[in-house]
Amino acid sequence: QVQLVESGGGLVQAGGSLRLSCAASGRTFSSYVMGWFRQAPGKEREFVAAITRNSGSTYYTDSAKDRFTISRSIAGNTVYLQMNSLKPGDTAAYYCAAKRTPAYYDSASRYDYWGQGTQVTVSS
Repeated sequence: QVQLVESGGGLVQAGGSLRLSCAASGRTFSSYVMGWFRQAPGKEREFVAAITRNSGSTYYTDSAKDRFTISRSIAGNTVYLQMNSLKPGDTAAYYCAAKRTPAYYDSASRYDYWGQGTQVTVSS
């Protein structure tokens, strides 16, 4: 059974940091592209960051560049999102996702597996 389990969310003040983790199990995810998406109430799910297998390439949405860092464990089955300089606009449920190919890494509909999400709330 494939599972993606996120953790690390919480309440933080603006300017603070959080580190999200996503533990993948049920198959070998080292060859998969892993992505982070977020969804705020009343808004569509949006791409945040993605990392290809073997950490060969990383991608970010403009709002995450220079503040967030995506990484993955050597074994490839755990993905992290280090979030610094958090802003109230970053408040959302954050989801981990996995897909087999790097194409369309920023499109939620192209991902094959999803976690249940972890809430991040940034207070002003």
